[in-house]
Amino acid sequence: MLSRRTLMKAGAASAITGLIEAPALARPAATTAPNIVFILADDLGFADLGCFGRDDIATPALDALAAGGVALHRSYSNSSVCSPTRLALITGRYQYRFPAGLDEPLGVHPELGLADDVVTLPDLLKRAGYDTSLVGKWHLGGLPDHGPRKSGYDRFFGIYQGGADYFEHGMTIRSNFRHDLWENETEIRRSGYLTDLITERSVAELGRFKDTGRPFLLSAHYTAPHWPWEGPADEEVAKTIRDSFHYDGGSNAVYAAMVESLDRGVGQLLAALAANGQADNTIVIFTSDNGGERFSKVWPLRGMKGELLEGGIRVPTLMRWPGRVKAGTRSDLVQITMDWVPTLLAAAGVAEQDWPALDGRNLLPALLDGTDGAPRQLFWRHKAQDQRAAIKGSLKYLAMSGHEFLFDIAADPREVANLKTVQPEAFDRLKSAFAAWDRDMLPYLPSTFSYELRGNGHLAGY
Repeated sequence: MLSRRTLMKAGAASAITGLIEAPALARPAATTAPNIVFILADDLGFADLGCFGRDDIATPALDALAAGGVALHRSYSNSSVCSPTRLALITGRYQYRFPAGLDEPLGVHPELGLADDVVTLPDLLKRAGYDTSLVGKWHLGGLPDHGPRKSGYDRFFGIYQGGADYFEHGMTIRSNFRHDLWENETEIRRSGYLTDLITERSVAELGRFKDTGRPFLLSAHYTAPHWPWEGPADEEVAKTIRDSFHYDGGSNAVYAAMVESLDRGVGQLLAALAANGQADNTIVIFTSDNGGERFSKVWPLRGMKGELLEGGIRVPTLMRWPGRVKAGTRSDLVQITMDWVPTLLAAAGVAEQDWPALDGRNLLPALLDGTDGAPRQLFWRHKAQDQRAAIKGSLKYLAMSGHEFLFDIAADPREVANLKTVQPEAFDRLKSAFAAWDRDMLPYLPSTFSYELRGNGHLAGY
């Protein structure tokens, strides 16, 4: 596999023909590279936006983004928890190919993280002339060995770990508080609601990009609406929280306030793009790192974060590219997080021979044509409850807690009718396909951590 170290020392490497000597990745001369704003929510449910069916939370900015582009209704996260999905997002590969992708999520084993010799999307875009910034959540390993600046981002403002109190800007686990707000690799102190701080810095980055005149990648990775359950008016609540998992807090109203503050932030980013004259040549993508949590809506799906039921891995996804993607469309294109790497490389004009080995698929032709693309097969696993899943077309193989199922998720999105004995050949075919794929991935270790939210309110293993 092409290494980041090789890429940065010798220029872009071709997965087919070897190293090339050019100092930058080639792009056709007539192509104007689009800017990219990738907005990632944290633990947002499939139906938590108005444009996906939620009627008790106001999301006008995201609904307007959907009206200006395409809403993807069969969009999947690479995992049902956050850091494995983020690893797939930055590498374009199944996260289970990397040691850091085995823990679900990272945090228990501080030595694990994205190795700095792995080629990433920001690496490749930098070689193509892009400025790159990450604002918000990293969660792919901590200092001194890991971090955004070691993996292709020019600038970073945000948190290194998996979550943070919205006012204290750190996590309290078992009564131990750890502050976690950073400017590049320097710890900083700021006051304010974290969602607003991420928005403010993202807007500032857009202004800085305008002044450079170069194409840019802005990764705006919000922590909202991840716990602890605090809206913008809940600063006093933050002072009373004994544990950031916040099992004893939250409500539908607080969750609504968190999502609505996220929506306002997105609205400010879109307004800044328009005011800066950047909107017409900017791809804007909005999605979530996994399915919904305690107060999310996932209807008509079933399941939640930490589960491979559709509600744990199906996410609301929007894409706007003015003049290229038809506005106001709904798509049933099957898409997964790791697809964004080849799709955005293609949009940026980076020649395919200069891509590293990728598991994701370039969906740009289907997105531009408004088609559902070619059929494909996708796979997931999650160590807790020994979960395994594979989909092809509308059929889904699912194993959980020693039980196996076959669902038609088009006819039965709530995954209720088990077709295992009705369509035994299809069941065996998908189960065998999963086993073959799994043999190509790194195995779980006895020490591998896996998120499981139990009914008694305790997080297994954390």
